[in-house]
Amino acid sequence: MQDAFKKQINTNLPFLNKSRLLIAISGGLDSVVLAQLCHNANLDFALAHCNFNLRGSESDADEAFVLDLAEDLDREIFIQHFETERYAETHKLSIQMAARELRYEWFYDLAEQLKFDYILTAHHADDNLETLLINLTRGTGIDGLTGIPEINGKIARPLLKFSRETLASYAKTKHLKWREDSSNASTKYLRNKLRHDVIPLLKEINPKLLQNIDHTISHLNDTADIVEESVGAVLKRAIKSMDEHAVVYGVQEFIKLNNPKAYLFEVFKNYGFSEWNDIENLLKAQSGKQVFSATHKLLKNRETLILTALVSEAPQDAIVITSEDKTVETTQGVLVIEAVETLSEQSKNVVYVDAQKLKFPLIVRHWKKGDYFCPLGMQGKKKLSKFFKDEKLSLLDKEKCLLLCSQEDIVWVINYRADDRFKVTKQTHKMLKISIQ
Repeated sequence: MQDAFKKQINTNLPFLNKSRLLIAISGGLDSVVLAQLCHNANLDFALAHCNFNLRGSESDADEAFVLDLAEDLDREIFIQHFETERYAETHKLSIQMAARELRYEWFYDLAEQLKFDYILTAHHADDNLETLLINLTRGTGIDGLTGIPEINGKIARPLLKFSRETLASYAKTKHLKWREDSSNASTKYLRNKLRHDVIPLLKEINPKLLQNIDHTISHLNDTADIVEESVGAVLKRAIKSMDEHAVVYGVQEFIKLNNPKAYLFEVFKNYGFSEWNDIENLLKAQSGKQVFSATHKLLKNRETLILTALVSEAPQDAIVITSEDKTVETTQGVLVIEAVETLSEQSKNVVYVDAQKLKFPLIVRHWKKGDYFCPLGMQGKKKLSKFFKDEKLSLLDKEKCLLLCSQEDIVWVINYRADDRFKVTKQTHKMLKISIQ
């Protein structure tokens, strides 16, 4: 397997050979094999272990095991303890979702602070199959059937082409030791039930199940590209106008399609809508008929559909900025917005953003509980409360802090950090410089 792993790296992930890597290590079979393979391949990596404090002494034994493993491999290791149950209760999440949020936020923080280029996880072919089946049972479109991505921002998954059986065979051949998580044996979780009860039957029916699923996922990804191209062609004809307030679509461009409902789904799926029959019915509804999602409204107006965001009323102390405003007075100074052609050094009081990603009117407001943003340079999101804590802001500083927002999305924590979603890229055609003076 070592040769196959090396070939996988050199063929599909060659940049990992020259990158500084952080391996998510649980102590289980998959992550132990990944660490050993990377060690034998002479990759530059450290280990990161999460102790979620969910299984008492078993969790502590996992931590002790990975510490010994790091010593055996002569690798640096980082360990973080979490109060997972309290976090899940506070944020009204399942334990699994809470653990996921906690670990990925910590991984991204580590990568950013210590300059790791990529975070490696030990997802493999069986995980891919389980994810596909979970999405199928819950109902999904083509996006839910295209599998776990091998690369997703800073996350890399070099074991996706290998089965759990292959990993276990390698571990036994090399006499590797690993920890068994007792919670993985419980079938009260959907993923475990599929793993223990359903997938073995499917493999018994078809021994080449994983290989065939891999081919199917590849075909579905190709199909997804075709769908995206087809929807893009329809949108070029259907969009009649677009500004900071609304997008206007021509109804007839949808009606004349062979399957308008399918196109409506692809066009509006990212706006939170779920009642697709109601949206299709808008095409022939009377003018004035509306369909709502949690964030947007779709209005039938004569021969058009008008998509607008549901912008909650701004707080009394909020400042509304139109696309015509160049300077705005705030409690922290004068906000200056100007179009520029070249990118200079960004600082805490100067940011550059892709103008086409902004949706006017912009809002300057104080932060509120639950706010989050995607710090520039990071792929994950971060709650502002956690960001303020990491920045060691006093209560007074937090109360004074202002946010520049595009609808509900934070563009800039003014005087502290820009949001990665609005950054300037090679595809940027119109750039704004925003500064506070």
